[in-house]
Amino acid sequence: MRGLFLSLATLAVMALAFWAYRENYATQEAQRDLRRMNAEIADLREALAVQRAEWAYLNRPDRLRALADLNFDRLNLLPLSSEQLSDVALLPLAPAPLFQPTPTLSDLPEVSQ
Repeated sequence: MRGLFLSLATLAVMALAFWAYRENYATQEAQRDLRRMNAEIADLREALAVQRAEWAYLNRPDRLRALADLNFDRLNLLPLSSEQLSDVALLPLAPAPLFQPTPTLSDLPEVSQ
């Protein structure tokens, strides 16, 4: 009986050691994947920052003005004049809503006694 117990205990220890060995390598692989993904995220963030800087550089007002002047005839642009601007007071107001909801009891003011 004692020999059977020792044999089972030895097998259990060996099974746990094998499980711990496999978990150790699985954990190391997961950590490598995590480091690789973090490096990829950092690279993508850097690339995004570069693209935002390039976009800001390409959309400089002086550059866009020069491009508009260069392609003025080909784009059939009209010169900017003061007649194209208007006063805010001359803008039409929003149309009245088509549906007017009827007041409910909760909308009525309370009467004090």
